[in-house]
Amino acid sequence: MPLKLTQLSDLATLPFDQIIDVRSPAEFALDHVPGAVNLPAMSNDERARVGTIYVQEDPFKARKIGAAIVARNVATHLEGPLSEKEGSYKPLVYCWRGGQRSGSVAIILKQIGWRADTFEGGYQTYRRLVSKALYEGAMPCPVVVIDGGTGTAKTRLLAHLSQQGAQTLDLEAMAEHRGSLFGPMGDTQPSQKAFESRLAMGLAKLQSNRPVYVEAESSKIGRLIIPPVLWQAMIAAPNLRLTAPLEARIDHLISAYPDMRADTAKLHTVLDKLTRYHGHEKVAQWKALASATDYPQLTRALIETHYDPRYMRISRAHAPDAKEMTLPDLSDKTLADTACQIIAAETG
Repeated sequence: MPLKLTQLSDLATLPFDQIIDVRSPAEFALDHVPGAVNLPAMSNDERARVGTIYVQEDPFKARKIGAAIVARNVATHLEGPLSEKEGSYKPLVYCWRGGQRSGSVAIILKQIGWRADTFEGGYQTYRRLVSKALYEGAMPCPVVVIDGGTGTAKTRLLAHLSQQGAQTLDLEAMAEHRGSLFGPMGDTQPSQKAFESRLAMGLAKLQSNRPVYVEAESSKIGRLIIPPVLWQAMIAAPNLRLTAPLEARIDHLISAYPDMRADTAKLHTVLDKLTRYHGHEKVAQWKALASATDYPQLTRALIETHYDPRYMRISRAHAPDAKEMTLPDLSDKTLADTACQIIAAETG
């Protein structure tokens, strides 16, 4: 009998060795239960073919063809990624609605002797829980925002807080974007649904009696929108504002963006996006610095001309009562000490 999933935190406590998503690769790529592996019952093309037959020809014919496809694909998985699993293996299998695909695969796995099971409603049930947590619910604990100008190492401080046992949500890692024009971490970001899955599972792990620390962001990280439950909490949250010497910020930014230093053409493309704010002449000067690999001077100019003025206008207006924390430098020791101070204030 399929399990009934009632809250996202259940996924961390269910007694299964592995979660298997048997939907097509395209469905899996759009979003999936974090930590699940994709062992598709049907490929993208196979799923489209069976669906067409079901609608345009005959449902019985579609089910028969679909069963043959599933059997062949499960055989491939048994001879491949599942070939080394022991007799005690216990997988949790799901598909789109918790119906034929997951049921068919689970039956085969059970016949082998594995203790396979499914959960009621499949991905649709999981997605409803994600939406409820992010669009209808409330934050499970207080929020504290780590604020500061560009280059004040907010992300690194967040990592030190996490290493010392604080509750954190690394939104930029979840969104695969560093939150600025220079921010993309790869060729593309995850889908909005995939971002929300990561965030919802992060919220599900939080303890209600402790704050969670997040980095200050706009309502969008790249092209992804921060859902309202967290965003409204961030707006209302107390802010810790970091300040640091300009030279330390420059050194930090140069080391934090190796991809820009490695690809001058990419850097020029990003700088072109600043033309609307500073005009062609100024951007041409910055591109010349990039071409000459004068990254310290380029970084200084961007901080002083673009980022700091924008930060003063926007961030200070939103958090006029922020608690300022002045750092002498941005070394790991200083950031670790700062994290220790923040946690001590939290618990004391």
